[in-house]
Amino acid sequence: MAQDLYGKCPFATTQRLIQGKWAILIMHHVSNGPVRFNELQRRMPKMTHATLSNQLKQLEEEGLVERTEYAQIPPKVEYSLTEIGRKFQPVLDSIQEFGAEYIRYMKDADAK
Repeated sequence: MAQDLYGKCPFATTQRLIQGKWAILIMHHVSNGPVRFNELQRRMPKMTHATLSNQLKQLEEEGLVERTEYAQIPPKVEYSLTEIGRKFQPVLDSIQEFGAEYIRYMKDADAK
């Protein structure tokens, strides 16, 4: 039986925190400051309201994203990274750099 490494191994712990299909992209979009739900949904690839809502709830439960609700009419809700979520920014930057480099690699491979 596989041992649960969550909370023991930094790689397994991080992988579990960002296991949702859209977790990294959501964190990228909220990393520059608070974003309202509808704006976030427009920035994301095609996905349902429920899918985005569920992914945000998971990131909230993990403590990476916070939801701020303003008592006003119409209701206003914004999502942003928490303090621990902001500490993930260097990882997001590295993922972006690697992704751009890999895209160039694939284009060069196709050109050959």
